[in-house]
Amino acid sequence: QVQLVESGGGLVQAGGSLILSCAASGLTFGDYVTGWFRQAPGKEREFVASINRCGGNSYYSDSVKGRFTMSRDNAENTAYLQMNSLKPEDTAVYYCRAGRGSTWHGPPVPTLAYEHWGQGTQVTVSS
Repeated sequence: QVQLVESGGGLVQAGGSLILSCAASGLTFGDYVTGWFRQAPGKEREFVASINRCGGNSYYSDSVKGRFTMSRDNAENTAYLQMNSLKPEDTAVYYCRAGRGSTWHGPPVPTLAYEHWGQGTQVTVSS
C-alpha cells in the first residue's frame, strides 16, 4: 500500500521559515516525480513545486519562486520543501503528491498524472 505522509507544518510568523517533509512508502520512490500542492480556505488547490526523479530539476509556481526550495533524498524515500520568507498568503494545507516520471533526468512532470496523495499538513503564517 502506497503512503505519503507529510510533516513539518505549524504556526510561524511572517518572514519565518519551515521545512515540510513527505515520507513515502510502498513504492520505489526514485521512479516518481514528486510535487507539493496547497489549498487555502475557500480556494482551489494549487501547484507549488515539483521535482524530477533524480532531484536535479525542479519547478516552482511564480508565487513561491525564490522563496521555496524543493529537494529529495531517494535513499530515505523523502521529499522536502524548504519555505523561507513566509507570507500570510502562504497559509494553507500543503499536500505531497507522487506520479511516475519518465527518465531519471527527465522533467519534473509526471508521465500521466499524480497517482498518489498525502493527507496534508497545515501551515499557518501570522502577520
